[in-house]
Amino acid sequence: MGKFVLIWWWIIGVFTAPITLADSMEIDVNPLVKSVLLQEIIDEASAHDRIALSNQTYLGNAIINKPLTLIGHPRSIIDAQGQGSAITIASNDVNIKQLNILNWGDDQYELNAGILINDGMTNIVIADNVLTGDGFGIRADNSHHIEISHNLISGDAERFVLDRGDGIYLKRVDHAVINGNVIKDVRDGVYLESGKHSLVTNNQFSKQQYGIHYMYTEDDEAFNNAATKVDGGYALMNSKRINLHHNQVNGAAIFGVLLNMTNDSNVHANHVNNIVNANPKMPTGDEGKSMFIYGARDNRVYNNEFANSEIGIYMAMGGEGNQIYSNQFINNQAHVKYVGDTIVEWSHKEQGNYWSGFIGWDRTGDGFSEQAYQPSDHLDRLYWLYPEAHFLLKSPVASLLRWTQQQFQIMPEAGVMDSFPMMSPAANSNIGYAAELADYPYVNSNIVSTTQPSEHSLYK
Repeated sequence: MGKFVLIWWWIIGVFTAPITLADSMEIDVNPLVKSVLLQEIIDEASAHDRIALSNQTYLGNAIINKPLTLIGHPRSIIDAQGQGSAITIASNDVNIKQLNILNWGDDQYELNAGILINDGMTNIVIADNVLTGDGFGIRADNSHHIEISHNLISGDAERFVLDRGDGIYLKRVDHAVINGNVIKDVRDGVYLESGKHSLVTNNQFSKQQYGIHYMYTEDDEAFNNAATKVDGGYALMNSKRINLHHNQVNGAAIFGVLLNMTNDSNVHANHVNNIVNANPKMPTGDEGKSMFIYGARDNRVYNNEFANSEIGIYMAMGGEGNQIYSNQFINNQAHVKYVGDTIVEWSHKEQGNYWSGFIGWDRTGDGFSEQAYQPSDHLDRLYWLYPEAHFLLKSPVASLLRWTQQQFQIMPEAGVMDSFPMMSPAANSNIGYAAELADYPYVNSNIVSTTQPSEHSLYK
C-alpha cells in the first residue's frame, strides 16, 4: 500500500507540477505550461534555489520573500498586467537576471515599479534585464549593497517628462553600484537621495530630465557616463564629496553640470558640448549652460571642456568660493555669466583656463599669458541687468565701448578674472571618454545581451 501511494504521488507530480527539480539548487520551469503565475513558481522554490524560466510569458505582481536567483532566457517575459509592481523583492540575497519585464503600474505614490526592493534588503543583483513600462523602472528605499548592471530601462516617451517615473530611484541606499545601463524616456535616469558611497559608471542616458540626480548624498562617484538629448546632464544638489569625472553631456537644453548647494566635490575631465535652450522663457537668464554653479562652495572644477554652448559657466548666489582652473572654454556664445558683486579669481597656483578668442602674450614661454583676462565685462553685466537692451549687443557702439575698455584696461569692480589664462588648449585626449550613445551595443536591441558580466560586481 505504501509503494502504491508513492507511485501515485509521483504520477501527479509529473503531469501537474509547473516546475521540476533538476537538483536541490536549481529549478527548471516546464515550458509547456501556459500563463504561469510567477508567484506559484516562487512559492514552490526553497531558499537559495536558482529558478530558470523558459521562453514564455509569466504573470507578474510576484513577491520574492526568500533568497533566490531568478534567471530567464531571451524571451522570458514578466507581464504585470498594468498594475502594481511586476516583481517585489522582500528578502536579502536575491538575483534577477535576463528577464523582459513590462507593463507595470504607473502609480508613483504606491511605488509601482518594474522591480521594487523593500526596505532593509541587502545583497541584491539586478542584471541584464529589459524593463519597459510606466512608474519607476527599479526602486529601492532604506537598503544597502545593491548592484544594478547592464539593464535597458525605457519609460513612456508620450508622457510629460515630470509625469514619468525615474529609471532607477534609490533613497537612503548605501553602497549602490549602477553600471552599464541604458536608460531612456524616463524622468531622471538615476535618482539618488540621502545615500552614501554610490558608484555610477558606464551608463547611457537620453530623452529625460536629468541623467544623474544627486540629492542630499555623500561620498559618491560617477564616471564614464554619457547623456544626450536631456534637459540637464548631471545635477549635484545639496550633496557633499561627489567625484564627477570623465563624463559626457551633448545636446542638453538647460545645463551640462549643476552644482547647487553642493560642497567639497570634484568636477573634472568632463566633456560638455552644445548646451542650447531652444525654448527660452525670456531674452536672457534661461540660456543653456555648460555648467551652472548656484550657492555651492569649496568645490574644485578643473580639466573640463565646456564648448559650443550659450554660456560656459553661469555662477550666482554665493558660488564664489570654488577653485576653477585648467578648464577649456571653446566657442561659447558667452564663456561666463557671473551674477555677483565681487572680483572672483578663476585660477589656482598660477594656472588659469583656456578661453577661445582670447589674445594675449607669453614672454616666459610657460604656456600662460602675462595678461589677465576678464571673460565678461561691464557691457555684459549691463545686458544681464537690462535684458531688453540685448539687441544692442552687437551694435557698432557696443563694439567701440568694448575696444575702449580693453585699451585702457579698466579694472572691474565685480566679475570673473583669470590672471593666468592659458595660451592654447591642453592636449588631453582623456576628457570625457565615454562611448557615444549610438555605438552602445544595447541601444538598438530589444533583448539585452547576457555575454557582458558586470565589471564592478560587489558579489564576485
